[in-house]
Amino acid sequence: MNELSGTAKKKSAIETFGLSKQCDGYSALENLNLDVPEHPTFGFLGPNGAGKTTTMKLLLGLIKPSTGRSAGSYRPF
Repeated sequence: MNELSGTAKKKSAIETFGLSKQCDGYSALENLNLDVPEHPTFGFLGPNGAGKTTTMKLLLGLIKPSTGRSAGSYRPF
């Protein structure tokens, strides 16, 4: 239940909380907070070096985050 509006919160397909990844002193992703509801059309766009590939690798469990966590109803292949 959403405390502010009093409505039920929709189930999230993907949620991230402070997700970050550092490698060799380089920050590949910093403090990503994301909430994607189930069944939307969702675009994942950004310039080169924005952290899109790193985010996908973190969500799929291919690499581990330096800080933060992710959750959701997604199922990696």
